Amino acid sequence: MKISTLQVLAAAWMSVLSGVVAAQNGLPFQWPHGARAAVSLAYDDALDSQLDIAIPALDRAGLKGSFYLQLSNPAVDKRMAAWRAAARNGHELGNHSLFHQCSRRAPGHEWVQPQRDLDTTSVAQMQDQVLLGNTMLYAIDGKRERTYTVPCGDTLAAGADYLKAVAPAFVAIKVGGEAVTPSMATLNPSAVGVYAPEGLSGQQLIAIVQQAAAKGTMVNFTFHGVGGDYLTTSAAAHEELVQYLAANRQRYWTDTFLNIMTYVKTQRGDH
Repeated sequence: MKISTLQVLAAAWMSVLSGVVAAQNGLPFQWPHGARAAVSLAYDDALDSQLDIAIPALDRAGLKGSFYLQLSNPAVDKRMAAWRAAARNGHELGNHSLFHQCSRRAPGHEWVQPQRDLDTTSVAQMQDQVLLGNTMLYAIDGKRERTYTVPCGDTLAAGADYLKAVAPAFVAIKVGGEAVTPSMATLNPSAVGVYAPEGLSGQQLIAIVQQAAAKGTMVNFTFHGVGGDYLTTSAAAHEELVQYLAANRQRYWTDTFLNIMTYVKTQRGDH
């Protein structure tokens, strides 16, 4: 039987409407192919260990990750060909600002350089810089749709929230918070919680993923160093997590944060 374009479009809209109705009625969120949860494996700051260890591990397992580039990091310039290759292979290149501005007055932030202090950077300056970051990423991978991870989870530029100024440029934005999303119905795409593990074992990381399956929601990891650099997760722990996700594809939908959040917003009928 020949299926018309109209029938295909009608079926697509019915899928969207069913997701909206399910969310409104408090029913479990419907992930693709019957998955129990979505998993976003993300990596911040454009570190060498991500290119050398994390991406090869993901590629061996056939999984895609999201890599948030601090565009002033020399590793972006020196290893441009490798970042472009990662993007061609389906990994997401995300915006992590030009200079990784964080609040210098926050506890433990003595490392923040004065010229990169978010406390003395205006909302307008952050807006200009973050939007320029999108242009620079377009020059690297040729893509327009983008997500953003807030450096340090700090959102106040000179005391004012700068996310409202940049949110229209992004499909979704990650801030600090819980690894496991409490509810897909109430999730704010411009303030998605994320967890930055450091020193956890593979089993500890897997346990967090299993919590997301129990809730039927999503888990957002943001790694830094993998087997090296700083805020490090060991290569063995990372590999154990990746292999677990690869072996349980029916239970967990592992994809880029961009793809996951595009699906979530469509399924919920967000405008």
